[in-house]
Amino acid sequence: MRLLTAVDQLFLLLESRKQPMHVGGLFLFELPEGADSDFVYQLVKQMQESDVPPSFPFNQVLEHLVFWKKDKDFDVEHHLHHVALPSPGRIRELLMYVSREHGRLLDRAMPLWECHVIEGIEPEVEGGPERFAWYFKIHHSLVDGIAAMRLVKKSLSQSPTEPVSLPVWSLMARHRNQMNAILPAERSIRRIMKEQISTIKPVFTELIDNLKNYGDEGYVGTFDAPMSILNRRISASRRISAQSYDIQRFNKTAERLKISRNDVVLAVCAGAIRRYLISMDALPSKPLIAFVPMSLRTDDSISGNQLSFVLANLGTHLDNPLRRIELIHRSMNNGKRRFRRMNQAQVINYSVIAYAWQGINLATGVFPKKQAFNLIISHVPGSEKPLYWNGARLQSLYPASIVFNGQAMNITLASYLDKIEFGITACSKALPRVQDMLMLIEEELQLLETVSQELAFKGITVEDKPVKKTKKLAP
Repeated sequence: MRLLTAVDQLFLLLESRKQPMHVGGLFLFELPEGADSDFVYQLVKQMQESDVPPSFPFNQVLEHLVFWKKDKDFDVEHHLHHVALPSPGRIRELLMYVSREHGRLLDRAMPLWECHVIEGIEPEVEGGPERFAWYFKIHHSLVDGIAAMRLVKKSLSQSPTEPVSLPVWSLMARHRNQMNAILPAERSIRRIMKEQISTIKPVFTELIDNLKNYGDEGYVGTFDAPMSILNRRISASRRISAQSYDIQRFNKTAERLKISRNDVVLAVCAGAIRRYLISMDALPSKPLIAFVPMSLRTDDSISGNQLSFVLANLGTHLDNPLRRIELIHRSMNNGKRRFRRMNQAQVINYSVIAYAWQGINLATGVFPKKQAFNLIISHVPGSEKPLYWNGARLQSLYPASIVFNGQAMNITLASYLDKIEFGITACSKALPRVQDMLMLIEEELQLLETVSQELAFKGITVEDKPVKKTKKLAP
């Protein structure tokens, strides 16, 4: 048996009927040229009839909410679902199906994952290849976003001619030579205690540094997020919206402004959210704060949660897109510099102390109108090479993440080939017409492209125009 970490247990404690704590992904495939009409059926049949048992982490089941133990009664019918969309099988119908399934809890008496194979999806263009989808969801206590993406990459092939004869849940049978790198490392109690004691001084130093810089907009505290409609209590209803964007548009904008692509992503999201809230006359006077996860993984493992996060000032109170992106850039750099000064254990302990209030608030709901952040924006690196499933080419992949009380919207994106794939998960009752965000993201990206081109022509970058140190707005 394997002991759950504190982060793993938090995801289980936060779970309720209205806020399932699983992450998921929607993977859209094109049928290979000359495929038989029963191609998808044969894929499903192959998985149903496989006699290879599930392997880690798909064979793990909860024991008293304290341990993971190996499941001895695997039931493929419980985990694998095969459905066909009603005609005309548009992306609209696909997202409606996935939205319904994403709002349903996983059974804790079983290993916490499900696999849905969905056929009957119309071609992207008339006369193009038919498509099918794979929706996979797995509990956040088992994996984080980086680990989940690694599972997907290892379950598929990089060659259109290589057969994938085993289901994703028998992953280890396909990667025996990588077993030591993939499985979680065991550590002694003595080593853990020594590591924890060594974190005290550097963590205390960083906490003091936060106090010294409190008056700077670039430093975000856990009491800085304003109340907004994004922070309502949620229902069990979900709305998942998805769209692909050319990655070079983000790369070129980042290059012109001499900032990171992730800064551009945050700026595009910030501008789109600002427009979305203005359309409902619901934009707070204070800037919205984003929770931006950062991976702490230094190995190739696919288990558990190894992450912390930066609180980023999105500058949504500013109507100037350049001023907004300057503030985002400064805010993110402050968090990154802090984490670079610490090792993984120190970052985790710093996060536990610095964000303890928000963790307690999430678990208890004592202060529902006072959140440490307004939404989550997460970027998961995908694959730079095309992936295949028995010759079927993976066309797109869209993340589907978690929302919870006080956090009704989550924006997660993944890079794949030459695209950035946005997946927006929201409570459909708390946030109306959230699909409008996709159009607003496109409009904001176009605006930043234009602004960056004009500045590049003048030889100006974001780093040439540092954000002035100003007092934070009053609550």
